[in-house]
Amino acid sequence: MASKKRAAALDAKSFLATVGDGATLLTPGEDQTIFSQGDAAEAAFYLEKGKVKITVLSGRGKEAVLAILGSGDFFGEGCLTGQPRRVASVSTMTDCRIVRLEKAAAVRLLRDDRGFSEMFTLFLLQRNIRVEEDLVDQLFNSSEKRLARVLLQMANFGREGKPEVVIARISQETLAQMVGTTRGRVNSFMNKFRRLGFIRYNGKMEIHNSLLNVILHD
Repeated sequence: MASKKRAAALDAKSFLATVGDGATLLTPGEDQTIFSQGDAAEAAFYLEKGKVKITVLSGRGKEAVLAILGSGDFFGEGCLTGQPRRVASVSTMTDCRIVRLEKAAAVRLLRDDRGFSEMFTLFLLQRNIRVEEDLVDQLFNSSEKRLARVLLQMANFGREGKPEVVIARISQETLAQMVGTTRGRVNSFMNKFRRLGFIRYNGKMEIHNSLLNVILHD
């Protein structure tokens, strides 16, 4: 996993003071819905602290996890391109601090604040790279390697700054949806990772950088 330059995080309090009208601080707890698929797309969001997951529901009622985002990420930015309705749902996995930016306020910042515009552009470029890597991962890597990569991404390995060794609680069903395999196989791989000392359960899940060996080993 190559290291990538990470956009500098914004402090929510100073950010709110800069934006003024059109920005609101949200402090939802765990398992709270930020918006649902089909809602009107009227704002973008900046995640200062915590983790959220993006899910999509098919017409047949099958749910898939598209991504898990962490501190310093944006989401809901589709409204800035004219998206009238949300194409996915976002809910919290931990306690969060989130800045809600009304569409007009976000557009104003992108136009008038060069620092914010550069940060937002860098985020979009990183998101595009991540999507491309995810596609390559699905096409060429085994489900075991894909699971290892998901866990390392959740712990921020490969990003600037200190990795989060302890990651948010996540079900094996959710991991299976992200990896594209069955819960049974995820359970088998997780037991193997724990047996080898790559992960540890101690109330929460601890990820060790030795898990990289799964990705690097041919």
